[in-house]
Amino acid sequence: MVQSKAFSKRLEEAVARYHANAISTVEMIQELIALAKEMQVAAARGEELGLSQVEIAFYDALAANDSAVQAMGSEQHRVIAHELVERMRKSVTVDWQHKASARAKMRVLVKRILKKFGYPPDLEQEAVQTVLAQAEVLLREIAIENVV
Repeated sequence: MVQSKAFSKRLEEAVARYHANAISTVEMIQELIALAKEMQVAAARGEELGLSQVEIAFYDALAANDSAVQAMGSEQHRVIAHELVERMRKSVTVDWQHKASARAKMRVLVKRILKKFGYPPDLEQEAVQTVLAQAEVLLREIAIENVV
């Protein structure tokens, strides 16, 4: 979700500049090629960190706050991302994003994990929201797998 927003914003800006005739067709194609290369690098980053596709998405959600990364370090964020995925996989239900009680349980789960690993309390609320938004995007498939 975090990476998606960043890449979408860059693409929208490039298209807007192109429509405003601020860049040529060749420059637009160059922008698209550069963006595609950066997306490949971002995808490979998960492998470098030893994280799955789902884990790297949660890592990025946690690392969206630069001061938390500085305070805790990227290795700690990697461990938290792994723990989040493992615990959420076990806790997710098909309708968790629609039922208030299930969302509340998931929110508590995220808060407990962040607290367990010493995530800065002043940044916790924003992190919880970002992680839950990321979970909505990624855990739909996991919930369906758990039912089947």
